[in-house]
Amino acid sequence: MFDIKLFNSQSKEKNIFNPLDPSDVKMYVCGPTVYERAHIGNARPVIVFDMLFRLLRYKYGKNSVSYARNFTDVDDKINASAIKTGRSIDEITNETIKWFIEDMAALGNLEPTFKPRATEYINSMIAMIEELIGIGYAYESKNHVLFEVSKYKNYGTLSRRSLDDMIAGARVEIAPYKKNPMDFVLWKPSKDKEPGWKSPWGFGRPGWHIECSAMSREIFGQKFDIHGGGLDLAFPHHENEKAQSCCLSSEEDFAQVWMHNEMLQINGKKMSKSLGNYFSPKELMDDGVPGGAVRLMYLNTHYRKPLDWTKNKLSENHRLYRKWIDLIEKSETGEVSSNVVNAIADDLNTPLALTEMHKLAKTGNLSCLKASGLFLGLFHSGSDINLRKKIPQKVASLIDNLLKERDEARLRKDYARADELRDGFVRSGLQINDTKEGITWELTDNFDYKKLEALK
Repeated sequence: MFDIKLFNSQSKEKNIFNPLDPSDVKMYVCGPTVYERAHIGNARPVIVFDMLFRLLRYKYGKNSVSYARNFTDVDDKINASAIKTGRSIDEITNETIKWFIEDMAALGNLEPTFKPRATEYINSMIAMIEELIGIGYAYESKNHVLFEVSKYKNYGTLSRRSLDDMIAGARVEIAPYKKNPMDFVLWKPSKDKEPGWKSPWGFGRPGWHIECSAMSREIFGQKFDIHGGGLDLAFPHHENEKAQSCCLSSEEDFAQVWMHNEMLQINGKKMSKSLGNYFSPKELMDDGVPGGAVRLMYLNTHYRKPLDWTKNKLSENHRLYRKWIDLIEKSETGEVSSNVVNAIADDLNTPLALTEMHKLAKTGNLSCLKASGLFLGLFHSGSDINLRKKIPQKVASLIDNLLKERDEARLRKDYARADELRDGFVRSGLQINDTKEGITWELTDNFDYKKLEALK
């Protein structure tokens, strides 16, 4: 049986992974704050840790691995969205969670074993805060409860920073109710229009960091195997989680292995709404790129390296994915390639796994190519098989309407409009075939939905 080697963000070493209990492997990953539709950056940790989930299930068995990924559904950004839109918080969070589940499934991700919502664990958070106060690691001040960082001697060991470095490099809130600028909020008061719950410290709501500590303890107990998330969470979120949870146990850490994926950028720049380079997987799929091709784009870069997203790279992955789909369309599902598995077992080396996939395609080992692709979350459930038949309804409806308009233009002898549509089809990558049986069409590798939409 193969070994799994994982890079531990805390030790900065890659070691063989040995679970606490091979019959009950536990992984917790920090999920999204649900106030708007997930963008392509949000999808990266989902795909990274889905890949690890698949690997763990492959080695230890489907029923021997538990994966929890939470939803933060109480947050200032959600409150701001409710005020801006006039919608209720429940309406926003329920809709956004539904979108997230649908969009991540369309990218080939398995459902986690547990999908806890922060608001379902408020009592657990209150109990945890009371315990921290009771043992002297937290204090109440002006209706706030704060964790006293100076009391925890190992603070900073995850991110490997001194307190001075952390204060200099972080947005530290200077507040009169804090003993020290680094002390972080466990509970804070809520204003009249803000969501809140009754607590020993008044009507309020939890701080962000206590949420995951309480949920992971409630689901997995004091210690579990793997804690994951984006690199942006290592400090302060995970550092604070670690401090809270370790203070309530005799353990030096509450997760055996800490794993963090690097960030995603667009054409070498940080993704930002102000730069106009901010978009979602849903938009890509609506524009005709199948979920499997989008996933392939992520897998081409190792999770510990920044992913530079470009339109050309996405087109290349789209073409490759269509090529593989065409190859395996009528193939049986064989055995997963041991080389592919070994690549993933070596700290999720997805680029090496894809190199092995290229070899399988080149040698014509199609049944193995198909099985290995399914292991990687590609060709998921056969839903991407025969892509030409799997066109988003939005795209198909627009094409049908434009073809109807072209026919009507011909009938009224408006040849200028008919030619404009014909030329527009070519520019957008829509291939039209006029046959004796009628008109057929298909999307080429260079299909651009926005160009097609401009013809309306």
